[in-house]
Parts: sequence; structure tokens; C-alpha cells
Amino acid sequence: MELDAGELEAEERLLDNASLEIQEAWLCEDLLYTLQGVEGSLIRYDESYDPMDEDQRLRGVKWKLDPSISKSLLSLVERLVPLGTYFTSVEAYMELRNTSEYGMASQALGSGIRAMLKEYRVLVAQLESLFLNSSTFTLQTLYFHLHPTIHTMSLLSSLCLALDTEDAKAPGGDSDDDDDDDPLGGMAEELGLAGEGLKGLMKNLKVQDGVGISGGPVLGGEVLGIICEREATMSGDPTAATLHSTLLLHASQPYCRMLLTWVTTGYLSDPFDEFMVRERGHINKGVLESDYTDEYWERRYTLRDGSSLASSSKAASGKSTPSISAGVPPPRPGTSRLPGGACIPSFLQAWKHKILLAGKYLNVIRECGIEVKKPGEVEESADQMVVMTDPVFYKRIEDAYIYANKTLLKLMLDEQELIPHLRSVKHFFFLDQSDYLTNFLDVAASELRKPAKSASLVKLQSLMDLAVRNPSSSSSYDPFKDDLKVTMQSQGLYDWLYKIVSRTGGLSEDGEWDFAMDDREDEGTKRPEKEKTLYAIDGLALDYSVKFPLSLVISRKTLTRYQIIFRFLLHLHHLESALGAMWLEHKSTAWRSHSGNEDLERWKTRIYSLRSRMMAFVRQVLAFATSEVLETNWRMLEDKLAKVETVDQVLKDHVDYLDTCLKQCMLTTPKLLSVYAKLMATMSTFVAYSSSLTSAVTKFVEDPMAESDEGKVKQRWTILERFEINFDHNARHHLDAVTYNAGSENVALLALVTRLHQTTLRI
Repeated sequence: MELDAGELEAEERLLDNASLEIQEAWLCEDLLYTLQGVEGSLIRYDESYDPMDEDQRLRGVKWKLDPSISKSLLSLVERLVPLGTYFTSVEAYMELRNTSEYGMASQALGSGIRAMLKEYRVLVAQLESLFLNSSTFTLQTLYFHLHPTIHTMSLLSSLCLALDTEDAKAPGGDSDDDDDDDPLGGMAEELGLAGEGLKGLMKNLKVQDGVGISGGPVLGGEVLGIICEREATMSGDPTAATLHSTLLLHASQPYCRMLLTWVTTGYLSDPFDEFMVRERGHINKGVLESDYTDEYWERRYTLRDGSSLASSSKAASGKSTPSISAGVPPPRPGTSRLPGGACIPSFLQAWKHKILLAGKYLNVIRECGIEVKKPGEVEESADQMVVMTDPVFYKRIEDAYIYANKTLLKLMLDEQELIPHLRSVKHFFFLDQSDYLTNFLDVAASELRKPAKSASLVKLQSLMDLAVRNPSSSSSYDPFKDDLKVTMQSQGLYDWLYKIVSRTGGLSEDGEWDFAMDDREDEGTKRPEKEKTLYAIDGLALDYSVKFPLSLVISRKTLTRYQIIFRFLLHLHHLESALGAMWLEHKSTAWRSHSGNEDLERWKTRIYSLRSRMMAFVRQVLAFATSEVLETNWRMLEDKLAKVETVDQVLKDHVDYLDTCLKQCMLTTPKLLSVYAKLMATMSTFVAYSSSLTSAVTKFVEDPMAESDEGKVKQRWTILERFEINFDHNARHHLDAVTYNAGSENVALLALVTRLHQTTLRI
């Protein structure tokens, strides 16, 4: 109620005439009101303060002191009045920012703050009782009892202000104006983008451009992070340390329960996106069973800050930073702190990867239908406070990680027979016992000579099954032979690989090969030049059916690597077989009998020599790839798997093994790949021309005079010399490239250099 000028003048005159004792008593009474945020007679709200303004309420009441207060009392009053400001600030925060949309951590923090406010109110009530019953109660007495509380309440108010941000005013992060935003006008509805669809599209476009991104309210891990930051900053203040540690204990309990439930059961319950681990529910094992992709393992559960074991070393060196495109929100303006659940408290930074993996391991076990019993300690933690900065708590995380890791590792290695499965994949894809392939190439020869688009996959699969199940073949004893499938690729191996390895766009952000890059590219673009016909033998590939959870190890990415190496070996085997068939053809009467024409005999001798050198080259490369690359690295992989202690190490060792094999087989270096592809093309063309060469010899035997014509003789020599020149040039070029690469970046190729010198130096 406002006073008119006459009443105010009367009051001021009354105060002026009052003694110091009366003024002090009056001020004590007003201060007891002020301490609870209520106006008194002498201490009132400042004219600039608007109690309907949320910002002003969150910053606390501004007070105006009566100008007639005696200067001898004013000093103590000015020291005590801020306590009312702090109290109203904390009260406003509890009212406006402690609702459900601000997450469970904020509500738990609110319980700790309410406990402190309760103690504060009890203190004020006790002081009021003392004021009413004691004749010796003075401002000095009031200040004496409240002095320690002033600092505590100032810290509490400061913390509440730190937890409040501009984004906290609108938890959804979108303004009301967005509802009326229709940049496409009437076309939006026709395009199917009206309403929420349009807003979602525009929001995604803004996120991609880095515009209009809202961090949202402070919740979850960020609440704990802010408290930890303030505790560290004020580490020299005992009162601040006690306050922050107490509030951190309260605020961390929901986070602690989520964490313990995650690392002990693999179940994630995070309705407000407060926890460090994010779940993508649309990625499930059903996707995995149909596509074998390791997206389930890599992307279903991730850390909200965008870090991973693979990128942690890069991030530490400053070479990698989270990006918006990776789903990581930008830091809060003016700080390096990520918002919400993306902010991982400092006391959990060193444990975040183990926390992620422990839950992921158990989640995989749960997806396999194996029940993961919830330890009793998780339920107990709901009734008692858990100190998350205690070494005992860290030990619980470590124990949960070890248990989850060993359980999943045992499941994969023992129950799911991971090692036998890998041996089976190696047996079929790396041709360590290739008798089944020889049988298959023989029975499927006619089908494999067809264009890839015309070949029957059903027929090829049937012929493969016959070859694999042949009792005389070692593959018939393979327990997983039924998992082998025949597929047909749409591109030649070397053309496809060259596109990938020669472009930086072929590598994703994490260094993985983007094998689908050129498939996507071909769908959207048309090649100006006429495409070459891809024959079935060049497009033939194998596939392997594998069930969850082994599909995490034998994933689509790893199977693609296996397929690349298989096609590489298949071409060598097929070329070796074709050159062998050519050798048998050269044993026929037409070739072996002496024609009596020295020029033709020299011509045949040169063909024998070229065929022999080609065969030597193929066998040397094949022997190097199988004996010195695949087998050597496989033995190293087996040794690692025998000692492996973590599932992630299994995944890493397996991928490293395949990448090493690809590199040492010359399939990842553009220079080597290019010249090797030319060499293989030359030899394949020579083999394909075999029937024409035999026809020329047969015609000479039948009609020597006609075939001795100068034009035909010249034609025979021209064709042969072209093959010789191409092979000699490409073989030397290939040897030079291998030698250079062996000395600069791929030492394993030194063995191949030695082998090739045995054949190439004779050119």
C-alpha cells in the first residue's frame, strides 16, 4: 500500500523524533521481514524493481532504505539487507527453474537447496522469537547471528544465477514466432512440409549452417559440471567448499542412479537427456541382422560430447573437435562448456569411455536374450547418498566394466564361437584351402563367362554349394559352410578401389573407408564414356551370413574388406588357371610339331616365353599375398585374440588385421593399384587372345604358303610385340613402384620385391 505525501511526511517526522533505541527496534522488525523477502516500513522495494519480471526476480529484490535512518545504524542495515536479496533470488530460482522440464538433477539440487532454506527459515524464526522476548536484542545481535549466513546465501544465490541462462527461459529452445514462420508460403503444404514438418526442416537447415542453435536449459551433467567448476574456483574458501560439496551430493544422486543402472544392467533411462550416454532408439539389432553393419555398435549408444576411444588421442592433441554435424551441440557462449548431458562432470571425464562400454557390453548381452541381473547395490543407492567423487565409487565403475567386458567376451569367444567363425571366413575368403574354388571355377566356367548382369545368381549359388559340399573338398568339413553366399558386384574391383583410395572424399571423418561413396555417386551421375562390359568372373564375390552379436565383429565394413581381398585373390587364381590352360593348349600337336618355318618357330618361342613370365609373375604375387601377408598376419591376429581382454580390442585387432592385409596386398595405394590393374588387364587380354593365337598356328599348319604371306606374318608379330611391350613396360613400372613403396612406407613389400626380381629381371 502506497503512502500519500502527508502520511510519509508524518512518518518521517515520527522517525526523526524517535530515539536510537526505538529506531533500532523498528529496523530489527523490518529486517526480519526483509530476510524473508517482505517489505517493511523503512525497508521497501526499489521503484525500479518489478516483481512480475522473471529476470529481476531471479536476481533478487532491490531494496530502498528510508533516508531518515540514523547513520550510526545504517552501516549494519546495509550489511544485512543483501541477505534478503539473496533469499528472494534463491526462492525465485526454486519457483521458476525447478520444474520437471529442467531434469532430475535440477530437482535433486532443489531438494538440497530447500534443506538449506529450511535451516535459514528456522534461523530467522529463532531470531524473531529472540527479538520478541529479549529486551537486549539489538542490530548487533542480529548481525552476529546472521553474519555466517550472509556468505553462504550469497554463494547459493550466485550458484542459482550461474545455473540460469537465457535459453532456460524457453526449454523447448524455439520462440513463439517460429509457429508463424512459413518461408515457403502456400507451397509448404503441397510439398508435405506444413506444420511441424516445415519447422523441423528449417531447424535442421539452421543447425547445418550453425545458425539459431539453442543450448537449452541447464540440466543433468551440466548442473554437476557448473557446481564442480565453482567448487574448484573457490577451493580456498571452506564455506564455499562445504556448500558446493553438499549441493553436489544432492544433485548427483539421479545422475548416479542412471550411471549405476547403465553400467550394471545395460539399461538406459534418461527421459530428460541428462546423462552422458545418448541412445538412438531407431538403431536396433534388426537393422544389424539384415545389413550386418556395425552402426549398432558405433552409433546406437554414444557419448554426447562426441568423443570416442579412436578420437580421444586426436582430441587431446587438438586435432579433433566436436562438430554440430556429428550431433554435438556447440559450447555455451563465452565458455568451453557443452550444454546439458553433453557436459560430462570433471570427476567422470577419465571414466567416460569405461562407463559407455560397460553399458554397451551388457546391452548386447541383453539383446541376445540373456538376463542381466540387477545388483542389489543399485537399489540400495536409492535410499542412501552416494559420493560420486569417492574412490569407492570409481571402483564400482571399474568392477562393473570388468564384469561386463568379461561376460560379453566369454559370450563371443566361447558360446558364439567367434574364433571358429573367423577361421571359416578366412578359409572361404582368403582361399587358404582353395580346392573348393578350383572345383567351382570348373563347373561354373560357362556361367562366369557371361556378362555380370546376365549371370544367374541362383545357378551360381547352387554350383557353389555343390563345390563346397563335395566330400573330396576340405571345405565340406567346415561347420559354417551353410553361411557362405554368392553375390555379384556392379563394378570392377580395381576401378572401384582406385576411386576410393585416390580421393580424400573416400574417407569418413573417423578415417574409415566410405565404401558406398562411388555407389552413391554413380546413382546420381552419368558417365560420359561408354561403360565396359563387366563379366561375371570380374564381379563375382562372396558374402557371409552371421548373427548377432558376432555381426558386431564380422560386420558389413569388415566383410567388405574380406570381399576386396577375395576378389583380388580370385583374379590371380583365375588368371593362373587360364595361363595353365594355355600351357596345356600349347602342348597340342599344332604347337609342338615343327612347322619347318624358322620365323613361325621364333614366334611360338616368344609366346611360350611371354606366357611363362606371366605365369611366374602371377604365382609370385599369389604366393606373396597368401603366405607372407595373409597367413603371417593371421597368426599375429590369433596370438592377439588369445590374449585379448576387451571386446573393443577384439574389434580393433580384427579391423587392423584386415587393413594391414589390404595395405600389404597393394590395394590401398593409388600408384600401386593403378599400375597393377594395367598389368592384370594386359595378362587377361593375352589369355583371352589365346584362341586367336592357336587359330593362327593351325592355319599355318594347314596352308603354310598362304600363311607365309608377308602381311599375315607382320600381323602376327605386331600383335605379339604389343603384348610384350605392354607387359614389359607395366612389369618394370610395377616393380619400380613396389620398390619405392617398400622403401618409403610399406616395408612388408620388400619380400615381394625379392620375388619379382626373380622374374622381372629376366625381361
